[in-house]
Amino acid sequence: MKILLTGATGYIAQRLLPVLLEQSHEVVCCVRDASRFNAKKYGKRDNLRVIEADLLDKGSLEAFPDDIDAAYYLVHSMSASGEFSSKEEASALNFVDAIGKTGARQVIYLSGIVNDHELSKHLASRKKVEEVLNSGNVPVTTLRAGIIVGSGSASFEIIRDLVEKLPVMVAPRWIKTKCQPISIRNVIEFLSGVLDREFTFGQHYDIYGPDILTYKEMLLEFAAERGLKRRIITVPVMTPKLSSYWLYFVTTTSYALAKNLVDSMSVDVVAEPNDLKDRLGIQPVPYREAIRIAFDKIEQNLVLSSWKDAMGGTYSKQMVKKQLRVPEFGVFTDKKVRTAENTEKALNRIFAIGGSSGWYYGNWLWEFRGFLDKLFGGVGLNRGRTNKASITTGNTVDFWRVIYASQEDKRLLLYAEMKMPGEAWLEFRIKGDKVYQTATFRPLGLAGRLYWYAVLPFHYFIFNGMINKIVAND
Repeated sequence: MKILLTGATGYIAQRLLPVLLEQSHEVVCCVRDASRFNAKKYGKRDNLRVIEADLLDKGSLEAFPDDIDAAYYLVHSMSASGEFSSKEEASALNFVDAIGKTGARQVIYLSGIVNDHELSKHLASRKKVEEVLNSGNVPVTTLRAGIIVGSGSASFEIIRDLVEKLPVMVAPRWIKTKCQPISIRNVIEFLSGVLDREFTFGQHYDIYGPDILTYKEMLLEFAAERGLKRRIITVPVMTPKLSSYWLYFVTTTSYALAKNLVDSMSVDVVAEPNDLKDRLGIQPVPYREAIRIAFDKIEQNLVLSSWKDAMGGTYSKQMVKKQLRVPEFGVFTDKKVRTAENTEKALNRIFAIGGSSGWYYGNWLWEFRGFLDKLFGGVGLNRGRTNKASITTGNTVDFWRVIYASQEDKRLLLYAEMKMPGEAWLEFRIKGDKVYQTATFRPLGLAGRLYWYAVLPFHYFIFNGMINKIVAND
């Protein structure tokens, strides 16, 4: 079959794509910026094609092939700030119009469980998108999932942060809300399993694991699985806003995502039973087994995708192209050059920078800068990186975004996503036996200039120490 895969750089799609390719389907990946799609990690594939289209730009959807048989709608804006629901509805309307002009026989949509009488803004938006998709002339199969447990998923990483960082948690009332988590392995089995199954056309199904748990039970079972003793104290006075800030400061999540998560956590997310798993021959994975599977992937450095690497709706191809051009005028720069005895070792260090590897010098200063960033509403330093050894365009590295990464070109370019009065880039290049490290800062007004001079003494030690460690032959 010829399949259109939207949201192809997202967390779920990157897990689904290898399965569809192995099943010999021809997959057309729909992305806003083809340069962000790393086709190399899927090997040489004759059945993989990439097209550029933005669901908010109706004209760009003319790129949809006419001869597709099915389409996956995996577009999600939960981590976006602002009015995400209107954008989600607009995207769905444009998609319905475009997909109706193709030969598609089925649309498969991953939504959220919406069985409670009162829905959060996020879940209400998911339900509205489902209604919009069903208004078209192509039959829709909707799969509704709650908490997804898997390495790199937002829910998993947030639970992990809370459990590993806090021996004692003071939690709000939503900690007693019930949910029915599902393993990412099962999610992918359902998504691929309903493909071209006519009995699923025009139907919706809750997909779920075997355990119904409160968020408190999920945290405690996660702790037990990791051999940690944790205590949770529930208090009635923590408002949704305070709860959002609590998640934001303790975990790797952004404030926008924390806010939407807290809104959703006040709603029971328990599935309505159905026989879909039996008809597809799927064995639900228990919650604690899903945790074990996730950590097996992490320990083997085999995490395929992470929610942190998906650029939000504020990113566009034009914006990335702008960030790719490091300015030369009206900027402050800190340039360092060193000779490397072993350029291969230096290159490996460059491409392993950040995350658990740290920044090679003055890590406590980097951590303090990350703390300050969190105080001012930034992403902070604790996003880490998805893979310890490899890195691709679009990935996050702590509070940086990878704009360009090529070991063949021996170049890594990072763009700062921290809060600051200006824009910043950090670039590494190797030419011959020389390693070039350049920090570039474009100030915004007087505040930007004062900021640069205030941090200049710290830069002297940090950047010298960093490049010296990169070229060290030890």
